[in-house]
Amino acid sequence: MLNRIHVAFGSVVTVLSSAFADPQQKPDASLLTLQRVYGSTEFATQSDSAHWMPTGSAYVKLQTIKPGIQNIAQYDAQTGRRTVMVSSSDLTPSLEEPSLSIHGFTMSDDGSKVLIYTNSKRVWRRKSRGDYWVFDRSSRDLRKLGGDAAPSTLMFAKFSPSADRVAYVRDNNIYVEDLLSDDISQLTKSDSETIINGTFDWVYEEELGLRDGFRFSPDGRSIAYWQIDTEGVSQFPLVDNTAGLYPRAMWFAYPKTGQRNSACRVGVVDLRTRNTTWLPVPGDPRNHYIARMDWAKNSHEIILQQLNRLQNTNRVMVANTRDVTVETILTERDDAWVDIHDEFNWLDDGKRFTWISERSGWRQIDLVSRDGREVRQLIPSRAAKFDVIRLLHVDEKLKRVYFLASPDHPTQQYLYAVQLDGTGLRRITPEDSSGTHGYEFSPDGRFAIHTSSTFSSPPVTQIVGLPDHNAVRTLVDNQKLKDKLAKLKRPESEFFRVEIGNGVELDAWCLKPPRFDASKKYPVLVYVYGEPAGQTVLDRWRGSSGLWHEMLAQRGYIVMSFDNRGTPAARGRAWRKCVYRQVGIMAPQDQAAALTEVLRKRPYLDRGRVGIWGWSGGGSSSLHAIFKYPELYHTAISIAPVPNQRYYDTIYQERYMGLPNDNVAGYRDGSAMNFASQLKGNLLLIHGTGDDNCHYQTTEMLINELIRHNKQFDMMAYPFRTHSIREGRNTTLHLRHLMTRYLERNLPVEPFHKP
Repeated sequence: MLNRIHVAFGSVVTVLSSAFADPQQKPDASLLTLQRVYGSTEFATQSDSAHWMPTGSAYVKLQTIKPGIQNIAQYDAQTGRRTVMVSSSDLTPSLEEPSLSIHGFTMSDDGSKVLIYTNSKRVWRRKSRGDYWVFDRSSRDLRKLGGDAAPSTLMFAKFSPSADRVAYVRDNNIYVEDLLSDDISQLTKSDSETIINGTFDWVYEEELGLRDGFRFSPDGRSIAYWQIDTEGVSQFPLVDNTAGLYPRAMWFAYPKTGQRNSACRVGVVDLRTRNTTWLPVPGDPRNHYIARMDWAKNSHEIILQQLNRLQNTNRVMVANTRDVTVETILTERDDAWVDIHDEFNWLDDGKRFTWISERSGWRQIDLVSRDGREVRQLIPSRAAKFDVIRLLHVDEKLKRVYFLASPDHPTQQYLYAVQLDGTGLRRITPEDSSGTHGYEFSPDGRFAIHTSSTFSSPPVTQIVGLPDHNAVRTLVDNQKLKDKLAKLKRPESEFFRVEIGNGVELDAWCLKPPRFDASKKYPVLVYVYGEPAGQTVLDRWRGSSGLWHEMLAQRGYIVMSFDNRGTPAARGRAWRKCVYRQVGIMAPQDQAAALTEVLRKRPYLDRGRVGIWGWSGGGSSSLHAIFKYPELYHTAISIAPVPNQRYYDTIYQERYMGLPNDNVAGYRDGSAMNFASQLKGNLLLIHGTGDDNCHYQTTEMLINELIRHNKQFDMMAYPFRTHSIREGRNTTLHLRHLMTRYLERNLPVEPFHKP
């Protein structure tokens, strides 16, 4: 018997509480269940921890021999010869203590020392705070860093170039520890709780991908670092009502659109004197972002990338630490926004560097002189009518550049190469391979760790030799998972394009039930994201989320997904940036047009049973769909949405929408809650109350708006769960049960029958 939990907001949501039993009376190995996908490791995808040594073509990997027993081993890429570099017994602090549990490790450049990361704790998205130990391979000495620091308080520890010191961040300040004398020096000292040295505030981390905020100079005598000052930035509270007798509140700086940003500057601290020299970067530090910073191939110059607040101009600057000057050498502009990238490589001993630009209308590689006066597109424009998805490696010895691209199938990606003179463009990934391919190059460019997957086949990881792409050995084949999948009644999958008018075609995929019958009528569930930060239509393995879609198809649903204009597909600048100032406006139009077209062309789709679901930006897109197009969508599940764009952060929202005072209509029409009065169908809202990213606040505002218009809906609030809604035992399983039951009740496989 089902127990019902009554939720105060909106109508009742039914939640299974009877041990999450599926309605399968007899287990059938050919059918997926929620328990099999989310309540067990039966369909877990195996991955490999291999990564390259700092030089040469040897790789290292963490090996778990048995619980509590881990080794770090080195392998020769060509021969596969294995050498244990650090054994579990080496990582035992004392006879009374267990071996360290390794959460991460890095090698010194000469391989003589290993930096072990353990006891890690989560900071926002990632576990970036923990304990660090140094293991000396020659003396077999193991020592903990940080002196009397409290457990799990060190961040981003790294060796100096000579590996005689380690620097790290602790309590928003940078320290350096001498491995010979054991001396610990505090290099920065915050005079205020708002000052952050060597790491970042929430919005820099979330939207610019910055966490580790300091860099050793090549000679090891200085450290360049970011300093963030959050003074004056409005604070946002996260309230944990489950913490105990009284709620616990945590406040953090979160600048919302149009509001005051943190100030940012870059300093260089001399490790001998501990004095910091601040770089005179021009521009208001609260209305510009220093999005990237590193040493410029020597120990007296630093290269910076500075964005203006609108993020439509990126200035590449070189700062000289000797005369303390800053010069702009290259300026990248766009009528919409410019994308920050990490595909910066020095060539010719620092005389040139690689740069990514969309000036030609395609994402292409430029070669730029150090002073910025000479700029040449690597691949001649006549041959470069495609996007470089990512620049991976420059082999100066062979004068060759490797990059990812897919000129003919933007839902896939392959390895390509071109010579530094722009000739010899060719595909390296074998022509008979499909799907998505990723590569991690060895420092010498002779080998790569190659991982490939398709929409219906899990990843395989190999070592391949280059440039011929010959397979040397397989690291992970996921054969056990493949065998499990082979026993399933798997849906038929299809990639196709939908024409929505004016010559615009959207990429799409479709899953059909295993025993599909074109004479029947099937309910349709659309999976959506729709915003500039991601895609859903990619030919790659989707893990448990993809298996959930397959489970629904087994139960009689047709599942589809469309990538509207404005998603970051490899289809040219115009495709990606035509959405500028129209987030939440153009995407729902494209999605509705695509759905209308497939309903017209595929008579087996029941236009009376159409649903949509999405998470984060996809949650917002789901709201737009059911509010703006009630005649098309009848059921929507919106997870962790942003119903009002004005309440999201500055860097993301202003990048794509401009400043709110300059785009009043865009922010209004792009915010789903302004259309809540048009709701006619079934809506399930799901949100974690501890979401630091897309705040639960905005869902409560939407709830008020729905109530104001007397619109009935369903909702589930997960107490103090974050944006991922995965913390706590059975949370993910519970969430997927909730979603599945809601679809089965409101978008049934068998059509509704009128009395």
